[in-house]
Amino acid sequence: MHIDIVTLFPRLCEGPLSESMMKRAQDKGLATIQIHNLRDWATDKHHVTDEPPYGGGQGMVLKAEPIFSAVEDLRAKSVAGGSKVLLMSPGGVRFDQKIAARITCGERHIIILCGHYEGVDQRVVEHLVDEEISIGDYVLTNGALAANVVVDAVVRLIPGVLGDDQSAVDDSFATGLLEFPQFTRPVEFRGWRVPDILLSGNHAAIDAWRLAQAKEKTKRVRPDLLGE
Repeated sequence: MHIDIVTLFPRLCEGPLSESMMKRAQDKGLATIQIHNLRDWATDKHHVTDEPPYGGGQGMVLKAEPIFSAVEDLRAKSVAGGSKVLLMSPGGVRFDQKIAARITCGERHIIILCGHYEGVDQRVVEHLVDEEISIGDYVLTNGALAANVVVDAVVRLIPGVLGDDQSAVDDSFATGLLEFPQFTRPVEFRGWRVPDILLSGNHAAIDAWRLAQAKEKTKRVRPDLLGE
């Protein structure tokens, strides 16, 4: 998978996406991630990418011209086939594990546009973007932070990225439930003991316990996932 991120703040993406699993995915050739500065596609001498909104109002709006130029240029350079354009926006569809899996399985090249200020010119949304995505019901300073979240969630699902692909299957939300509690050595710490069932060696009983724990936590913390 090839991922292009277009943002006004490349350094917000460079650090997180060059560590841990994201670095491993790139080192193994399973994913390539390139981060681009939107200003590189501005044509005036001051590299202006935003203007006040028509009709008045607070803040600035990202201009259509540099965004269209960036996407068209990146699409032309792509060797992965069709490209899907995502816009990080608080007005988008709420991102979840199902969307992450759909992108991982269905796309070879994604271009992620990072909103900023009061958003982007609506003509970008209507005529260029394939999907608007929000990572939650809150507003961030800009979309670069949200883009990091989406890339991490998508790339870690590529087969071979995780040390054990089963890890992705067992993740919270992958089964519609939050993940069951995990324990490791020592068996007892400050008087708190690992549940005996996990030490029993009875894998069928352990699986049943974990499922019950996952259901209980989901009902307590996220009953909406159970339709309650």
